[in-house]
Amino acid sequence: MTSPDPSAVRTAIAAAWEEIDRDRLAELVVGLVDIPSPTGEEGELAQWAAGQLDAHGIPARTQWLDDRQANAVGELAGTGGGEDVLLYAPIDTLTVGDADEDVPWIGPELREDMQPRARVHGDHVLGLGASNPKGHAACVMAAAEAIAAAGIDLPGSVLVGLGAGGMPTNGRIERGLTRHNAGQGAGCSFMLEQGVWADHAVIAKPGWAVAWEEVGLCWFEVEVEGNFSYVGSRHRMPYRNAIAGASVVVLELEEWFTAYAERHTDGLVAPQGIVSAIESGWPRMSSVTPALCRFYVDLRTSPRTPLADVRREFGAAVEEIRARHPELAVRWRSRLTIPGTATALDAPVVAAAVAAWEELAGEPHRPIVANSGATDANILRQKGLPTARIGMDRIGPDAPLPLDFPAGMNVVDLREAERLTRHLVHTAVTLASRTARPAEPLL
Repeated sequence: MTSPDPSAVRTAIAAAWEEIDRDRLAELVVGLVDIPSPTGEEGELAQWAAGQLDAHGIPARTQWLDDRQANAVGELAGTGGGEDVLLYAPIDTLTVGDADEDVPWIGPELREDMQPRARVHGDHVLGLGASNPKGHAACVMAAAEAIAAAGIDLPGSVLVGLGAGGMPTNGRIERGLTRHNAGQGAGCSFMLEQGVWADHAVIAKPGWAVAWEEVGLCWFEVEVEGNFSYVGSRHRMPYRNAIAGASVVVLELEEWFTAYAERHTDGLVAPQGIVSAIESGWPRMSSVTPALCRFYVDLRTSPRTPLADVRREFGAAVEEIRARHPELAVRWRSRLTIPGTATALDAPVVAAAVAAWEELAGEPHRPIVANSGATDANILRQKGLPTARIGMDRIGPDAPLPLDFPAGMNVVDLREAERLTRHLVHTAVTLASRTARPAEPLL
């Protein structure tokens, strides 16, 4: 493998940077936000994104998973003999943008930023997913467009992957949707299985620092038994309320999550746990107690902890709760397992991403630690692609909405988007300028 000429790489990066346009970034963000794409229904948006890439010099296509879910994939082909890099971002939104599905769990109503309709406020764009994931997807598209517009001859190819089903959700069974495996990286996995491949991958997700590892996740379902009974008989018959029993287990687990996180915090990760949902009883029949209360847990995992060990650790926690409360009948099972992953710190993709960050920031790289968010980077690494993650910083005090969790997802700062686009261009050009190892001769 021969090293690329540094001056030629620098010239190529500078030429592509000249093609980055903030107005085009705004146009891409608005276009992405204005087409709703809840998990399982990304097809229309994927078609639009593929059309935009194709119109801007990147041959692209829509890759369908079913009749409503699709990826958009494109490739700016290299001249040959170089290493290929995949720029990747998901395109589905965490919530739906429909009050019938989101309210009241998202809040009493859909705020302006929770709706799939873009609004431009100076340097900011509001709308469902405007930052995460759609602002990051816009940066991936804009970076590839800038490289194409600059007319750079790179030996390696620059691939674009915009994946469906990137959010931490199982399939929505709404509006005729039937597939349960529509989220959790389904689109990314399908994309790689269907021939989209590279030597390196860069995923654009929030956080203005390079990350080379992230947490995995285990989902658990916990059931607490009780007696089906009637309020008029509470004082006359055996009474054991499953909801009250479940509340004891929930509160004890909430305390346990803190100790769990402390035990597993290292490297870039601080894996957290939450109780996320609960179901029991008949809202129409508040006069009776149910025989069962079921709740759900998301427990994040370190890339250095085998998932079998995590399951045993969670099971031991439940056993300890049982021992302290022998009156409770509790059982649990695993619902989902995705391992945490890591890319070697000396991998070329990490080195290139760090070098780009340091040039743009003008200081030594400072990683963000104590992360507990999982992305499709886990899917990319599991499939064998060395992967670095990079994204935008949080919105600042001049944003049209104060920072909270939904605003962090739904408000993008176009100045941040331009900086991320520059980073992606720098990293992609650097990697696609590398000469690939020659194929071994056939015997």
